[in-house]
Amino acid sequence: MEFSTCARLVHASQTGKARADRSEEGRKEGAEPPSALAPILHADAPPFALLHRPVFGAPDRLDLLLGDVRPVAALEDLAPRTHPQSTPGGPRFNTLALVPFSQLGREKGFACRDDGTPLLAMSVRKQLTVSVQEALIRLPDEEIPLDGARFDIDDDAYAAVVEEVLAREIGGGEGANFVIKRTLTAGLEVPPVLAALSAFKRLLRDEPGAYWTFVVHTGDRTFVGATPERHVTLQDTTVVMNPISGTYRYPAAGPSTEGVLAFLNDRKEADELYMVLDEELKMMARVCEDGGQVKGPYLKEMGRLAHTEFLIEGRSRARIPQILRETMFAPTVTGSPVESACRVIERYESKGRGYYSGVMALIGDDAEGRPALDSAIVIRTAELDPSGRMEIGVGSTLVRHSSPRAEVAETHAKTAALTAAFTGREAAAAPPPARPGPPLGDQPAVRAALAARAEALAGFWVTAPAGRTAPEGPLTGRTGLLVDGEDTFTDMLRHHLAAIGAGVTIQSHRDPFDPRGYDFVVVGPGPGDPRAADHPKIRTLREVTGELLRTGRPFLSLCLGHQVLCGLLGLELRPRTRPSQGRQSRVHVFGQPRTVGFYNTFAAFSDTDHVPGRHGDDAVAVSRDPVTGEVNALAGATFRSFQFHPESILSRDGSALLAQALTTVLPAPRGVPHPSPHTAVRGDVAAATPR
Repeated sequence: MEFSTCARLVHASQTGKARADRSEEGRKEGAEPPSALAPILHADAPPFALLHRPVFGAPDRLDLLLGDVRPVAALEDLAPRTHPQSTPGGPRFNTLALVPFSQLGREKGFACRDDGTPLLAMSVRKQLTVSVQEALIRLPDEEIPLDGARFDIDDDAYAAVVEEVLAREIGGGEGANFVIKRTLTAGLEVPPVLAALSAFKRLLRDEPGAYWTFVVHTGDRTFVGATPERHVTLQDTTVVMNPISGTYRYPAAGPSTEGVLAFLNDRKEADELYMVLDEELKMMARVCEDGGQVKGPYLKEMGRLAHTEFLIEGRSRARIPQILRETMFAPTVTGSPVESACRVIERYESKGRGYYSGVMALIGDDAEGRPALDSAIVIRTAELDPSGRMEIGVGSTLVRHSSPRAEVAETHAKTAALTAAFTGREAAAAPPPARPGPPLGDQPAVRAALAARAEALAGFWVTAPAGRTAPEGPLTGRTGLLVDGEDTFTDMLRHHLAAIGAGVTIQSHRDPFDPRGYDFVVVGPGPGDPRAADHPKIRTLREVTGELLRTGRPFLSLCLGHQVLCGLLGLELRPRTRPSQGRQSRVHVFGQPRTVGFYNTFAAFSDTDHVPGRHGDDAVAVSRDPVTGEVNALAGATFRSFQFHPESILSRDGSALLAQALTTVLPAPRGVPHPSPHTAVRGDVAAATPR
């Protein structure tokens, strides 16, 4: 690097340390009080965190945390121990945790490459606030050249990985979407702390819309970034998650209303967001007593690109370690279903992820003494080691209609703001494109486009939990067993069924279970090839479905469970021409038009509207596409099955279909008339109304 830049940084380091050493002397002489930033403005600064959290902190203030960093084994070890010295009247932070991706394997047993990256906890000894204005004045602002900057996987190789994931994983039924990481590496010739502080200053100034802008120094490693995405927060028993997906890359001429409208009307971008929304709803369904309520979508505008996002809110009495464990890790940085996505990541990424796609979590108490949590996903983040090596992990969301070259371009766009924050040169030569007048999200046409997206959502999940419960009816008090085929859509199903009066137990396909003692059974859903009869999961689902057919116990089969049932009834199973992962469609279900969400690569096909029952009982009715013969639903004397997911955010008519299906196959309670197969049963007002 240029000698003058290096010399200035070394001088800044020495000056910062000298200021800290003279602080007591300055106070005695009545000089201007030293800055709270003084202890961190030198190369050998102690562990610290400097955080801009405009959502939960004052937008014009930064949190400065000083403390001791130690590795811990488990999330349970993050429980607060002592209260730090802090600013009076505000929240008190006990712990800042850095949760690596490999913690997912240690805590939940999911597949991942354990690279030994530790779970770190800073025990906060001192908590201060600093004004943004003061930070912009006092922090270094030097250009930091990036020596030998390059991706570990070149563009052609990454495009080939995208093609393979689309063909083999999404095309093989392993999931709806996946995020594959690549890493930008470079060398720095200046002390990491000083380089990170310079980058932080420019991010603070130039990168609007970040959820957290931060620099964290652990003593030997330094992290700096501007992450757009909240992981999960807890305030006054309210838990919030913030799924973000879909990317509008600003053109060279700057963003425009026409450009953002084209982005909002792009089916691929919309599907990306709906899929991660469903996946985070699954997490909230486990953490919150009544599941989550969806708000949005919104446009999240940043310096060089914009995203679309939702908020999901719910009430929870869970402890903070449990909340963090159940939400590891966001589908926006892994894929869905998450457990299957972890296996795909392990297959296609040659090394561990370190802290990329993990979490930074700030744990403490609010002003009233209640447990509080604020956490951000570790993306758009540079990690610097003591030798000056820098790494920036980045990925893009791969869905069924992804373009490999577009996904390559997206990874470049996502690293641009961070690399410019180090070099400073791009920002000076070509500042971020200016917005035309008010924020894009305030444009009437943009607001209308966002409202149109909201209209596509299932009323059940948009409605406040108190408004979901149906009056007492034929399902009140019934009990069900949900067989989980490795897709926690079952947690969302539990809330749907509870709203219509049924109590359910969720059981993994891996564990022994006995359907006796339950009024009904739900089989599936899950990823996988339904034709793979020797696969342990498929074998189990075939066995339980066969037993249900033999005994006549009422049941409902969904997605993979539906495909297994179709196979047992002799219907042909084969891959669809194009996967339907995360597709909302309006289809006819036994003559009634329904708007529902599909997540399938495989399907059953039939050229008739009836097939024989397996044990010579009544014929099974087949609801199919009249052109392709693709089977959407089956109806037998004791069962119903759906290829789609009635519990999904995409299924506007899901509640009505679930209630109708179960009420039809279950014996009616004494004195209650049995509905006809096509009678609409009210699950909740918004979702049950035909549209």
